[in-house]
Amino acid sequence: MTEGTTAAVKAEAGAESLVARLEQEGDIAADYLEGLLDIADLDGDIDMDVEGDRALVSIVSDGNDRALQRLVGQDGEVLEALQELTRLAVHRETGERSRLMLDIAGFRAKKRSELAELGSEAAERAKSTGEQVKLRPMTPFERKVVHDAVAAAGLRSESEGEEPQRCVVVLPA
Repeated sequence: MTEGTTAAVKAEAGAESLVARLEQEGDIAADYLEGLLDIADLDGDIDMDVEGDRALVSIVSDGNDRALQRLVGQDGEVLEALQELTRLAVHRETGERSRLMLDIAGFRAKKRSELAELGSEAAERAKSTGEQVKLRPMTPFERKVVHDAVAAAGLRSESEGEEPQRCVVVLPA
């Protein structure tokens, strides 16, 4: 084996072990969330996926998403708390810090789409005016989505301020 081939094999093995670890996180999270749904007497199915370097776990419903909305709360506050509790459950089992992302009834997916649109619009505004565009304060998840959308539009952005008033500033070209 050449040195390049050895490095490629090691990289592939590392990627496979990362995926296996993230799948394990998803399984632990699913078990925890199924128990929570049972306690709350709510119907929901658990979907698991791996995206990049994090496990994605979603609670979806075949019919009535209204019941699951209680687990989302106003502006996703309950969802954020459940995500942290789920991460703690994973940490308790694995001993590793988890970056698991939880979605309930498509709330985060919808929010991601809205934020990507906001980031694209802010980038267009910065391009057309030549001035920086400062957006409202956002959570780290929200800022990440906006930063990605701005980068996809070919501009740079920065976060400024202190939590919970930290916001994205889109910089003109």
